[in-house]
Parts: sequence; structure tokens; C-alpha cells
Amino acid sequence: MASLKWATLLIIALYLNSCISKEPLNAECDITEAFLPGVEMTREPVITNDKVTFIVKAGTNIRNLSPCFKLTPGAEINPPSGTALDFSTPQRYVVTSEDKEQHKSYTVVVQATGTANLNYDFENVRLVSKNSYSYDVFYEIGANGGEAFSWASGNAGFALTGLGKTPETFPTYQGNDGVTGKCAVMETRSTGAFGKLGKKPMAAGSLFIGKFDITNALSRPREATQFGMPFFNNPKMLEGYYKYTPGPVYYRADGGNLIEVPDKKDGCSIQAVFFEVTPGMEMLDGTNFVAEDNPNIIAVARLINEESVDEWTKFSIPFIQRPGKDIDAKKLREGGYSITIVCSSSVDGDYFSGALGSKLFIDEMSLICDDSEIQ
Repeated sequence: MASLKWATLLIIALYLNSCISKEPLNAECDITEAFLPGVEMTREPVITNDKVTFIVKAGTNIRNLSPCFKLTPGAEINPPSGTALDFSTPQRYVVTSEDKEQHKSYTVVVQATGTANLNYDFENVRLVSKNSYSYDVFYEIGANGGEAFSWASGNAGFALTGLGKTPETFPTYQGNDGVTGKCAVMETRSTGAFGKLGKKPMAAGSLFIGKFDITNALSRPREATQFGMPFFNNPKMLEGYYKYTPGPVYYRADGGNLIEVPDKKDGCSIQAVFFEVTPGMEMLDGTNFVAEDNPNIIAVARLINEESVDEWTKFSIPFIQRPGKDIDAKKLREGGYSITIVCSSSVDGDYFSGALGSKLFIDEMSLICDDSEIQ
């Protein structure tokens, strides 16, 4: 009996130990890698927080493709990896974490070289909703009637402050009374006690082509804004309409404090950068996207304005090609270049400086491109 008792205690001890040492199930639900088996792509897939873009050669049959995905450990995807689908329109995938508690939707797009979205009207938003807040994400519709791409902003980072509740209380949101229909609004806001503690006392409203990496938002904020999407045209002009009201007092960030700078005015910025994609620089970020010494930049269009613009006013900003930079026609056709557009209510917002209340409105924006063959 004694031996049986000890054997029972040993089994119980081993069971309890196994329960204590068992690893918790993974709560992450991300696509980390993407593949198109048997299909020739002109560049690596572009993976953002909610979208995967495959760039394939012109003439590729995109109506029957079977993309495969690598996920965070233990996660599952639906439709399953390897499912054959018609990608003449974007397809929606849902990734579920190993613990079954978290879900993330991805739009998967297959884009043939030679196609691009050139007009942006800011009529379409989807709502990102959590328990205590919701904010707008702008997206554009392509020629096929499906989603072409979604705009990024810093709204996800601002959500950490706890100050944003409804879309219009975030730095970037959809406004009424655009040139036609709706418009995009960017407003510089205080980040409150959270920002003071994190030495990021204000947040400019921003809208850009690229992605916002929330994992770097606190530790490396200028690297958290990542810019670019594949582009197959030779851009010549960025056009659109804007209104702007600078805030009354310009502040410089000093740690978590805002120091008033007398006689300095805030300014809005509307910029576009066309750049070459090379290994290690598939996207630009806040540290290098207009840097004079960045060898990948081909051309830049830039408008900085410190004056109030009370009525909708048209802008036409030419792309200025960098000295010695040319466009390779073959590489352009094969997706070797990208473009970004970056708008901000405070030009120094990436340094957490500007004027609280500065407000930029944007609508009916277009990229004007040269259709002639590049030699």
C-alpha cells in the first residue's frame, strides 16, 4: 500500500509540474511571409499590418492563384494557405491566433506590373474599433472596383494615449464638405500625460502611403513610419486641393515638455517621393525619406506652407529629379521603383514639435505621370 501511495503522489506531482511549466498559447496573429508558388514575381511581396501585395509580371493569369503564407507560431489562416482563388479582385483572409482570442483581417492583392492607382478622393474609410475607441482608416478603390490600397496614419500610436475615443478625436479622420463629397483631415493634438511620460508630447495628423509599425512607435518613432508602394509610372506632378489653419502657438518638444518658441509658425507639408527599391531598402522611413544623401531617391515633390489657406486651393507640385538620377525602363516595368505621398498638419511633427490645433484638409489628389516610354 505504501508503494502505491508513493506512486500516486509521484504521478500527481508530475502532472502538476507539467501544468505549471506549460507555455501559454501565443496571442499573435500575423502574416510574416508570403509566397506565390510557380508564379514569377518582379519583387518581394509587400506585407503591411492589414494587407499583402504580390507584384507579378504583366500577362500573368491572376484568376487562379494559390498563395501560401507563413504565420506567427500556432496561428491559423482562413482561407487556408494554398487555397486557389480568383485574384482579379482582392481577397480577404483572417488570421486567428493560437489562443483563439485574437483575429486579424488581411486584404491580399495581386498586382500586375504596369497598373497603378493615380487618383485619391478620400471618400472611403473603414472603422478600426476597440472596446474604448474607434478611428478611421482611408482606402482607395481601384479600376476593378476592389480596394487598391489603404492609407496609413499614426492613429494606432495615438490610441495608446487613451485620449482618442471617436474618429474625430484622433489626429487623422474623415471630414465633410470636401471639394467633392468627403475629405481627409489632419490635426495636431496633445498626447497628454502618456506623451509627457514617453517624451512625445504632441502628435501631428498624418496620412501617408506605407505602413505604421506600432511595435516601434515608442522606442523608435521615426522608424515606425515606413513609406512606399510599388509604382510603374514616371511621376511628374502631384496635384490636389488643400486648406490649412496653423495653430496659434508653436512649441518645440523638450523631452516630455512643450517649450514655446516665439515668432515661429507651424507649417503643413505635402510631399511625394519616388525611389528605387534595393535589397535592404524596400521602404523608406522617417529618418531617410527626403534625405539629401539617400542614394535610392530619384525625385521629390514638396510643398511646405506656414500661411492660413481658408478656402479650398489647388496645388500642383512638380517632381524635382535628383542630380544624376535616371529611371531604368526595364526596372520600372518590373516593379523596381516605389512611391510614397506623405501629408502632415505639422512639418516638424516627426520631432513632436509644432502648434496644437494646426489643421490640414486634403481632397481630390492625383499623381500626374509621363506616359512616354523611358529610354
